[in-house]
Parts: sequence; structure tokens; C-alpha cells
Amino acid sequence: MPSAPSESSAAASAAKPPLPKAELHLHIEGTLEPGLAFALAERNGVQLPYATEEDLRRAYSFADLQSFLNLYYALMAVLRTEDDFADLADAYLARAKEQGVRHAEIFFDPQAHTARGVPIGTVIGGLARALDRAQENYGISTRLIMCFLRDESAESARATFEAARPYLDRITAVGLDSAEVGHPPSKFREVYALARAAGLKCVAHAGEEGPPAYVWEALDVLGVDRIDHGVRSMEDEALVARLVADQVPLTVCPLSNVRLRVIDDLADHPLPAMLDAGLLVTVNSDDPAYFGGYADDNFTAVRDALGLDEAALRTLARNSFRAAFLDEATRAAYLKELDAY
Repeated sequence: MPSAPSESSAAASAAKPPLPKAELHLHIEGTLEPGLAFALAERNGVQLPYATEEDLRRAYSFADLQSFLNLYYALMAVLRTEDDFADLADAYLARAKEQGVRHAEIFFDPQAHTARGVPIGTVIGGLARALDRAQENYGISTRLIMCFLRDESAESARATFEAARPYLDRITAVGLDSAEVGHPPSKFREVYALARAAGLKCVAHAGEEGPPAYVWEALDVLGVDRIDHGVRSMEDEALVARLVADQVPLTVCPLSNVRLRVIDDLADHPLPAMLDAGLLVTVNSDDPAYFGGYADDNFTAVRDALGLDEAALRTLARNSFRAAFLDEATRAAYLKELDAY
């Protein structure tokens, strides 16, 4: 494992702006900070079951993925209008700029909103308003990834995809998220085939709480371009060899893994072993409002807890641009910026 940085190098690092990076695993609904949640609740006449922002923050103690999802979906009640979704995305982008993010690929969960009576066009329209201004306002390029809720039916996923067809020019990829255990990727074989036929990229959450077998299914049944999380891949030597040989990116979220009890202690995270194995691993924030940190906060946390040196952090940042859904000219420009850092 790489050696810990010296005090002088740590101080120099603290004085520098954050390392340029791409964020590839970010749920926009998971950036809903308590302050914005209360502001949108007041705007839309929604009564939250918490008296103050501090009361809400105290609820951010999760036993597992499902306990997090219960709160995550409940707070979405404040998101009603295009303005709400635009404000949510704009608030994330402002924070992302401060964290050194130069490119962001943003997940959204349309089923969580259409189930509440919010049209999919309202969701996409609001997000697109903010993303269209992201380069000018924050110097961040963006992509939008539409996720299917895996604890909903395959029929619901297909209906969601069909409802999104008029907006596919705004969507780069489809993804798969929510409760993993008991909902294998193969359940969504048909809708992923439709997405690939429409020319979209494909990603899927796998190997977070679910077993390595789910990673195999995401690769071989869904034909994904990236695996989101994938930390449990390390339990299967043959799978690791496959991921290394094909250089399949893994979008790992260290602080999320600890907060959701996937890993008990950040010091025990397999990230160094994943790097040593030659995996194309990246570091991301997942649902940063709930898990205690945005993109660079995750970089800082793994540096401190795992003793990752500057070279390892640069590798993680380089991997993020390599794994991004970018044209080659833009990718090269970002990598040049990283090399000059």
C-alpha cells in the first residue's frame, strides 16, 4: 500500500486547489441538503416530519441501505416543479466546483417522482436548465443518466423508458439503483436492450450489498459500460481478472460504503487493494448530503484513512476522466489539465 503523506506534503496539498476530477456516481436527489429541503418545503407547502434542519441531520444515521432509502424517498416530497429540480442541480454544481469537479455524470430517479404525480418532463426539464448553464457558470461539463429503481418491476422500468423517449437527446445513459439484494440485474434485461438499441450507454449498481454474481450479470446480461460500486468484486478472483482485462470502470463511493455499513471502517476499505490489482477504480460521493462529503471530501478521506499518496490520488483522478462518457478531445483536455496540476 502507498505510504502516508508527510506533514509538509499534507500542508502543501491543503494550500492547493482540489485535484481536477470527474464525478461519475452522483445521485442528484442525494444532494438535497437540509437547508434546501426546508426551503423547498416552504415554497411548495410540504410539511416535513422534522422541526429543524438539525433534527433532520440527526436522522442521517443508517443501519443499512434500506434505512437510508426510506429517508431518501421521503424527502423527495419537496421536489415538485421545474424550478425545484433546477435549484437542486444548481446547488450541487456550485459545491462540485469547489471540490475540483470538472465533469459530472448525474443520476436521477424518474420513477421516484412520477409515482408522486410529477411528470418526467418536469424532472428532466428542470435538471436540464441547470446543466445547460453548468459550463458557463461553473466550468463543469455534464451528462445525465436515467436510473431505474430495481425494487420496482421490470414493467415499470420499461414504461419509464418509453415515457422518456421524447427526451433521450438529453440523456447519455441508463442506470440501475435502489435496493440491490433480491433484485438481480437480469431482471432488467429487456429495458437495457432497448436502451442500447437507442444508442445509450449503460451502467448499473452492482456488488455493493449484492454479491459478485450481480456484477457478472451486469456485465454479461445487461452489457454495461461501467459498474457502480463493485466493491464486493474483490471476493471473486475470476471477476477481478475479468474487470482488469477489460478495464471496466468501477465507480466506488468510500464514505457511502461506511455510512451504509457495507464496510465497517474506512481504514478497512479495499480501495488500495483494488488499485494494486489494476482495476480501473474511481472515487465518487454517491449521495453526499446524506453521507458526509462531496467528491474531494472522499478523496481527502481515503488519503487520510488509507495512506494514499499523491500518485495514487492522481491515478484515481486520471481514472475518472478515462472512465467518463466524453469525446476524446474533451477527455484529452481534462487529462492535460490534470497533468499540469
